[in-house]
Amino acid sequence: MEELKLSRRIFLKSSGGAAAAVGTAGAALLPSGAQAATPAGTATGTTLNYPKRAVGKAGAMPVNQAVNFAYPDASSPCAAIRMGTAVPGGVGPNKDIVAYSTMCTHMGCPVNYDGGTKTFKCPCHFSIFDPENSGQMVCGQATEDLPRIALEYDAKTDSVTAVGVDGLIYGRQANIL
Repeated sequence: MEELKLSRRIFLKSSGGAAAAVGTAGAALLPSGAQAATPAGTATGTTLNYPKRAVGKAGAMPVNQAVNFAYPDASSPCAAIRMGTAVPGGVGPNKDIVAYSTMCTHMGCPVNYDGGTKTFKCPCHFSIFDPENSGQMVCGQATEDLPRIALEYDAKTDSVTAVGVDGLIYGRQANIL
């Protein structure tokens, strides 16, 4: 019998080709995007049953000062601010009232509203958040924006009500305990 010599180059070429063929065949067995999609009419997200909680009367809220309240439960401090000028997502007669969780998204320290700079500041690690821009993290150790409290305004009674949370409150797996 004649001895067959196989060079390293030929071995690598043939084994690479075989691996590609196996990968292509295996991919054909996986479900396509259309097959993996959820059936029509089924929910893909989680809907939490947030309570409605009164925050206060819009006309009684001082401009550029925090009004503290707890939402969605007593363990979650929040602040509503009447900014004085309309802001994206604001409610009230002037679309200038917004609310946020006051627990820093870095390590849960309580943030304070500074009316001079119109920002939330964390005294622990110096993160700064912008309430006029959806609670966006401006600088500091935090990597997430402040969770925004969804508000509703009733013009007949001039009342502002908390109805939900956009974002995850620090230290929780879900906002509703």
